[in-house]
Amino acid sequence: MTSTEWERDVSRFYPILAPYQRDGYHGLIKRATRHGGAFLCDGVGLGKTFIGLMLIERLVLHDRKNVALFVPKSARKPVWEAKLKRYLPQLFGKFNNLEIFNHTDLLRGGEYPEFLESVLQRAHAIVIDEAHHFRNTGTRAESEDERKSRYWKLFDIAEGKQMFLLTATPVNNRLTDLQHMIELFSRREADYFKDAPLGIHSLPGHFRKMEKALERAIAGKTTDDAALDTNLAEAEQVLSQDDLFKSLVIQRSRAYVKESLGIDDAGQVLFPARSDPKVAPYSVKQTYGKLLKMVEDAFHKDKPLFALPIYYPYAYYKGDDTSIDPLTEGRRKQVVSLIRTGFLKRFESSAESFESSCWALFYKLLAWVEKHAETAGEKNRLERWKLQHKDLTKFAIERQHELFGDEGEEEAEEDVISDEMLDAIEKLDRDKFDIGEIINETLLDLDQIALFLNELKDFKPSQDKKLRALVKLLAGDPVLKEHKVLIFTEFMTTARYLKKQLEAEGIAGVAEIDSATKADRGEIIRRFAPYYNDSSSAELAADGLDEIRVLISTDVLSEGLNLQDATRLINYDLHWNPVRLMQRIGRIDRRMDPGTEARIAADHPDRAKLRGSVAYWNFLPPDELDDLLQLYGKVSKKTLRISKTFGIEGKKLLKPEDDYNDLKNFNEAYEGNVSAVEKMQLELERLLKDHPDLEQRLEAMPNRVFSGKENLTPGVRAVFFCYARPARADHQQTAEEETWSIEAGDVQWYLYDMATEKVLEEATEIVECVRSTPDTPRRCLIEQATLAEVRAAVEKHIKNTYLKKVQAPIGVKPILRAWMELN
Repeated sequence: MTSTEWERDVSRFYPILAPYQRDGYHGLIKRATRHGGAFLCDGVGLGKTFIGLMLIERLVLHDRKNVALFVPKSARKPVWEAKLKRYLPQLFGKFNNLEIFNHTDLLRGGEYPEFLESVLQRAHAIVIDEAHHFRNTGTRAESEDERKSRYWKLFDIAEGKQMFLLTATPVNNRLTDLQHMIELFSRREADYFKDAPLGIHSLPGHFRKMEKALERAIAGKTTDDAALDTNLAEAEQVLSQDDLFKSLVIQRSRAYVKESLGIDDAGQVLFPARSDPKVAPYSVKQTYGKLLKMVEDAFHKDKPLFALPIYYPYAYYKGDDTSIDPLTEGRRKQVVSLIRTGFLKRFESSAESFESSCWALFYKLLAWVEKHAETAGEKNRLERWKLQHKDLTKFAIERQHELFGDEGEEEAEEDVISDEMLDAIEKLDRDKFDIGEIINETLLDLDQIALFLNELKDFKPSQDKKLRALVKLLAGDPVLKEHKVLIFTEFMTTARYLKKQLEAEGIAGVAEIDSATKADRGEIIRRFAPYYNDSSSAELAADGLDEIRVLISTDVLSEGLNLQDATRLINYDLHWNPVRLMQRIGRIDRRMDPGTEARIAADHPDRAKLRGSVAYWNFLPPDELDDLLQLYGKVSKKTLRISKTFGIEGKKLLKPEDDYNDLKNFNEAYEGNVSAVEKMQLELERLLKDHPDLEQRLEAMPNRVFSGKENLTPGVRAVFFCYARPARADHQQTAEEETWSIEAGDVQWYLYDMATEKVLEEATEIVECVRSTPDTPRRCLIEQATLAEVRAAVEKHIKNTYLKKVQAPIGVKPILRAWMELN
């Protein structure tokens, strides 16, 4: 049975895919067959999961391949396992060809190394959901003292595997994010893509060129001295013009998908209308009082907010500076910057989060000094410091369990610095470093932390103006006080603090989830969004489960989940990363299912009027925002642009109309613009819809179709050609076993100008010349002998520009599908 017959007659998923999803699935198969890997990078809320499920069904049930699926822990049960059990229950059991892993399983001990070894030995393909979690390489662990990162764990088991990577954000910070993910299947072979038509002899060099192109694109658009984080819109523009990106990546804009889906037969819009973001203002100064000034002063010191010599000891190195490994030094500097930036983010998030970070660093610095204080003088200084701060150290013991409890396996982000970074910090050699001076500086850091903690000891929730603003919003807004709302915060301590305080305010139906939550995440998600997770309010009641109305979450729920039972969302923190903001909004601003919407309206008539619309709020401190951003720039050496009015990435506000421009820029980044190629695809879809028999008529035509029409440019004669070009059927084949086929290749348009004898290949330009309607008069004037000469010239052009570059064997030729005179 051919794959086409299987898709039509057997597949469970293929019939329920929208046309754009089918195109994406076919494109992934073709790209991965040719290059060993492929990316699906459609925007948030566009149904990447169903394309991934279709891939798994094809690979396992039709191709009979063993597949390893790696997914975020939060999406495993409620999304992937739920859908697979519903549609393909035969994939579960003792004898199956699919194994599902959490991303975090790559770093687990026990039986997991054995499980991962079986992936290396048995799997033919790997599918990765939210693949951007593998954008950073981390530590390769070339010595026994280092811990191998999950990127390198995945790299080790991916050898020889076909890879499918799903992510809405292939670029989060730098273009090299994409390079690192490509290298999972290109195996870091610099010339992996050396074959034509790509002809890339150095993948790192190719990305360096794109980085420079990106720098040129944004040059002159900012006057800031500080470095800019990669501008995502500019990055996408550079990538969209790159042949490698087009060869590996399927990426459709939200704007294109909306237009492609249009309005269904019942007249139901398939995407909700998104309201402009609203601001929930509050005052940092009124919340923190004296503490705000203390933090500002600490940041503005010559050594801003902690020297942190234990993380960057090279300022106290006794030897020759040239002997310091630049990579190690750079990594240590980055650690210090991350700690400082993390403190500022937590300070803005909540007093509770800032306090927990102070305690975490307090314990680590104190432990470091305890470990390194060896001389009598050093031990005396340490004991004197403890005596001076005995009240604080006593209070620390009382607060330790209250603040931290038992941390879960994924709880790295909540710490000031991840365990992976800490593993790189070893006991320092006294012969190489001035340990006494490092201890002095560390005790000064502890003094600064002690000042913060003493100020925070008497802080009460009643002083928290940000919390009061949230309570007022939830109690005062007519929708928020009755209906479901999702509240996002970056930090676990803030999330738990909010749950405790909202419950104390008498708000019902509150739940909280973070990376250390012990409760079943799938059950929490089902209780909050039952209808979009294959359940209902009635089923929850039958199972004795209370439905959740207000769900507070860290970013563990910001990716890959269907939470669109809710139509309202609140960002409680400043979103320092616009990518994360888009992912959060995408939890509720997703493609709607007409059947599910009908069930919600039938079971809950009071929600009917809210369906089809979404709204969200951003908590912003308008009066202190500029001060916070300046502090961020000072610490991180990066410029961040956040609008006071909309809380979105954009240029600094200079005049009132900039509010509109900021919103317009964000909407364009979120929705995307329909590209010229996407416009052509939409035009084809409209043709097929308006003429239902057109596809059958085209299939019934002979291999070559010929016609002619009047050229739009008077006095210019040209001939249009459409060729199917061959390619190697499999990237992994050796020279002896390689086969070539038209199916593995592509289709290319050519326009031959008879006056200049030049050949144009850009389809988005050619389409204007060949576009026709049923009423377009046929006009064929060029003599057959001349046409034959033109065709020979074009085929010579194909031979020189394509066949030679791809090193096609003798006898492998392109096939002419259609041609048209333009007179």
